[in-house]
Amino acid sequence: MRTYESIIIGAGPAGITAAVYAARKKIDFLVITKDIGGQAALSGDIQNYTGYQFIAGPELVAKFEEHLRKFDISIKENEEVVELKKEDNLVLVKTKKDIYTAKTAIVASGKRSKELNVAGEKEFKNRGLTYCATCDAPLFANKSVAVIGGGNSALDAVLQLIKITKEIYLINNTPSLGGDQIMKEKVEESKIVKIFNNTQVLEIVGDRFVRGIKIKKDKIIEELSVQGIFVEIGLIPNSEFIKDVEKNEFGEIKVNCKNETSTQAIFACGDVTDVPEKQIIVACGEGAKAALSAFRFLSQQR
Repeated sequence: MRTYESIIIGAGPAGITAAVYAARKKIDFLVITKDIGGQAALSGDIQNYTGYQFIAGPELVAKFEEHLRKFDISIKENEEVVELKKEDNLVLVKTKKDIYTAKTAIVASGKRSKELNVAGEKEFKNRGLTYCATCDAPLFANKSVAVIGGGNSALDAVLQLIKITKEIYLINNTPSLGGDQIMKEKVEESKIVKIFNNTQVLEIVGDRFVRGIKIKKDKIIEELSVQGIFVEIGLIPNSEFIKDVEKNEFGEIKVNCKNETSTQAIFACGDVTDVPEKQIIVACGEGAKAALSAFRFLSQQR
């Protein structure tokens, strides 16, 4: 079995940047990933990535991938990691297809969408209920929809849907919307958006497809007639496959300023870590740091 100097898990902004830096440092490494782009590929309008006053998420990811492909990098795409552990001074990475070993690993596996866990959610998934406005918004042209959430993900979804749908119910279970102020202002100014704060989702209803959503506000239960539901209530770190590193209460991998985890030779970066700000530009910077730290570690080994 070939032993790499490093294995990078994930190819979102953090993983891609780590790979570019690792390639420039001539590290012998492998990238294992389910997809290219991660959550960034699902973003709508991005206005806070340095160098671009405005760029769509898929377009930015295409530029990331173009940069990545400039190097002769070994990539295992559409491959999911199920276990990562330290064994005999090597890092063993097991996927659903194979087993790989390396002297170091960089975990950049990102996050995935949280589910509502209410009645009807599983039944109507992909039948009117979705977790990606960037992917599915065009399917709901001129229809009534609900967006569930109150942070940047929900606001981003609403701003995409404003251009397409006829009315939007924004359902938020906290007293007020969070997220960036400029995004909140745009949402609140829209005449087709109705905001429900302090509101709980009880059930998704329909027949073959979504036809409505039951909500509870101030002890009053009502059913809103909608044909589409976008769940944007946050993200869960993809960290279940790694057990022997310290994590916080949210399942995020704890790292220091050098992107070192609690286990030697295992580094982590991006949204899967406890770095406080989940932003594309932050993930890129963290990916660069992680690759440089792995290179430094390898350089000190005999």
